[in-house]
Amino acid sequence: MPLTFTLDPRIGPGLRDGVLSLWTDVSNAGGAVGFVPPVTAEDIRPEWVKHLAAIDEGRTRLLVGHDEEGAVAATVFLTYNTHRLMTHWIWLYTVMVHPRHQGKGYGRDLMAAAAEEARSFEGIEAIRLTCRGGTGADRFYASCGYKEVGRVPGAIRVAPGDDRDDIIMLLPLG
Repeated sequence: MPLTFTLDPRIGPGLRDGVLSLWTDVSNAGGAVGFVPPVTAEDIRPEWVKHLAAIDEGRTRLLVGHDEEGAVAATVFLTYNTHRLMTHWIWLYTVMVHPRHQGKGYGRDLMAAAAEEARSFEGIEAIRLTCRGGTGADRFYASCGYKEVGRVPGAIRVAPGDDRDDIIMLLPLG
C-alpha cells in the first residue's frame, strides 16, 4: 500500500514523536541521517528541535509520508537557500524511510513527492543534496534522477579511521 504524503503537516505531539522515533530507528539501522548508532531519541531531539525552529521560521518545509496505519513512515526536509545568489535552488535534508518499509519502493516515492512539491515552490529550479559515501545512497539518488556534481574526499568522519566522502548531488527541476 502506498504512503500518503503531506507537505507542511500540522505539527502536534503525534507528529513530533513520530518523526523523532523514525529518526532514531533509521539511525540505529545504519541510515546516514546525521548520527552513528547507537543513538536514543534524546540524542536526536536537539537536532529535531533545530529543524522545528527552521520550520516555524519558514526556512524549512517538512514532507511526511504516513503508512496505511497512519504512522510516520518517511520524511524529508526541504530547506530554502538563504544566500541571495542561490535562492533558485533548495536543499533536501535527512531523507528517511522507516527500516520496516525498506524495499517497498517508498524511498523512490518520497523522492518523487519531494521533487513534485519543489516544482510548486516559486522560483525553485533545482534540488541539491549531499550524502555520505560508502553507503550506496549516491547510487539510489542517481536512480532518482540526481547527478553527482561534486565530491569532498574524507569530509565525513564516521569514526576514527573511517572517513567518508561528502557527495554533492543535484536534480534540475526543469
